[in-house]
Formats: sequence, C-alpha cells, structure tokens
Amino acid sequence: MNKVMTRNQAMASAARRPGGRPPVRHDTRRPGAVPRRTAPGQRTSPARTPSAPRRAAPAAQPRPTDIFADRLLSVLSGQRPVHSMLRHTVGRAYDELARLAERGTLRTRGTRPVVRDIGYYVPRPGAIEAFARIGAGDQLRAMAFRLECGPDHRWRCTAVELGGPRTPRTDDD
Repeated sequence: MNKVMTRNQAMASAARRPGGRPPVRHDTRRPGAVPRRTAPGQRTSPARTPSAPRRAAPAAQPRPTDIFADRLLSVLSGQRPVHSMLRHTVGRAYDELARLAERGTLRTRGTRPVVRDIGYYVPRPGAIEAFARIGAGDQLRAMAFRLECGPDHRWRCTAVELGGPRTPRTDDD
C-alpha cells in the first residue's frame, strides 16, 4: 500500500535529511493592519477606520489613428510582414501598401523610424483621414492614410500614401 505524505510530513523529513531542502520561513508579519471587527450596531472611530482604496483612473483607449500609424510604420519599415495588415486593409490599400513596402522607402540603417506626430480630419462619421510625421534620426517623412469604420464596427485602412511624388496609376491596378 502506498502512503501519501502530507505537506508537514514531507517538510519534516526533508529538514531531518542532511542536504535536504531547508524548512520554509513562516513570516507572521503582514503588510497592513487588519481592521478590528465590530458588533453589528457598534461604530468604529474615524481614526481607526482604514482609508478606502483609491481607484486608478481608467486607461485611455488609443485612437484608431494611433494604432494604424504604428501598424503601417512597422510594415513600411520592414519590422512586420505586409500580410500582417491583410485583415486591416480594404481594396487597393493592401496593394498600395505592398508596393510601398517593397520599395522600402522607410527602411533605415541605424535609427529606427518612429511616429512623431499624428493629425486627423473627420470628413464624415465613420471615416478618418489622417497624417503622421515619421522621424528617423534627422530625416522627417510624411505618411497619409484613410480609415473607414465597417458594418462590423472595425476600422480598416482604405488608402495609404507616403510623402514624395506620386506614381502614376494604370487602369489594371
């Protein structure tokens, strides 16, 4: 028959053996004072009442423009693959993003590009046209993109452009 050891028995046998595990320290100190219990009708003095815990302010949700600027920058700088934006883009935006990422205009040696500033304009409810200033060292570039909120209430990128001359589009795009 196999005997099951309890925790106390295991610790006692380990402490007796030379080279065994040392006994666990039992610290009776507590980080804070425990409030006194009172009878149902009895009141405690205000000096002994523990202060109520402070609630932290809710964390601000990042705007969709901030999220998409970071996502687009990571793809255009080569830190993430283009297909990571596949479900976040609609229509020609993915093709344009793939073309821009292939050219590698935001890839730099040394300094990693970062989003310095973001601005946006709301032409209508459910659509945002945004721009971002991208800095890498002493270089400053511009990136513009358009976001639209779909019927599933998710924001998707519908257009992407980088600062510089536009490439002519053909009809087969």
